[in-house]
Amino acid sequence: MSNKIIVGIVQASPVFMHLGASLAKAVALIEQAANDGAKLVAFGETWLAGYPAWLDYCPNAALWNHEPTKEVFARLRRNSVVVPGKETKMLGGIAAKYGIVLIIGINERVEKGAGNGTLYNSLLTFGADGSILNHHRKLVPTYTERLVWGQGDAAGLEAVETNAGRVGGLICWEHWMPLARQALHISGEDVHIAVFPTVHETHQIATRHYAFEGRCFVLAAGLLMKARDLPPELAAGTDELENTPEKFLLRGGSCVVAPDGSFLVEPLFDKEKIIVAELDFNLIDKEKMTLDVSGHYSRPDVLDLNINRGSRRRKI
Repeated sequence: MSNKIIVGIVQASPVFMHLGASLAKAVALIEQAANDGAKLVAFGETWLAGYPAWLDYCPNAALWNHEPTKEVFARLRRNSVVVPGKETKMLGGIAAKYGIVLIIGINERVEKGAGNGTLYNSLLTFGADGSILNHHRKLVPTYTERLVWGQGDAAGLEAVETNAGRVGGLICWEHWMPLARQALHISGEDVHIAVFPTVHETHQIATRHYAFEGRCFVLAAGLLMKARDLPPELAAGTDELENTPEKFLLRGGSCVVAPDGSFLVEPLFDKEKIIVAELDFNLIDKEKMTLDVSGHYSRPDVLDLNINRGSRRRKI
């Protein structure tokens, strides 16, 4: 592995609730990022096929036994990704074609066996050979997200070896779970992928803290979404859809942070763009001198972390 590598964050809007169209757009964007020289490409939280922002913007979405919400959930489920499946085969193929490491957030559907009525907020990492190197499910869906997604496990709570260094990732509010962070730090990340719906100020703080704490590079990836992308069944009568359909609800905010917590690329809002940056891994070696939370700045004789890596992904 070279001491320097070019990475890319895809800050773009998926085609919400349309898996096929979103996948086609993702492939085109991956090709563009690869042509820009990126050897690692990251997408935001549940990019396939969109973050359920209607939980926050549609006041009736959380009503019990609400028929429009059930219809929207059904559509989301039909447009979610099976792992492994034809969508992951296509993504692996495009990663292998360009020799890149690909990290992308998905709505995951379990097709058969235990849990086949549940969706998960998942993060997939593909190697440069097209194989799925890691499959992480969000440990705790945040607040109203629990209406949509189930709880994950620690089977993918680790960094993996890639052509772009050791790469790990967490999903949104997992960055406020100290032990989840430490599990990733122990696994020895060079590059951490932090996926969010929008990387707003609080998320920027979490991103910079993670980079400083883990002495690693962090790519924070956000989505774009306009009011017109809200499900019409739930958005009818809302100000956002009727009066400001072009208003950004998810604003991106993607950025790149160095191992000392400083911005390599400042947050970018309200614009579709592939953000490209060069990472110099020598900076990791320098910053490890003062802080290594899994090594010389840890006290395993006083504080010990146990991780249950047993998978809950039972098959029948």
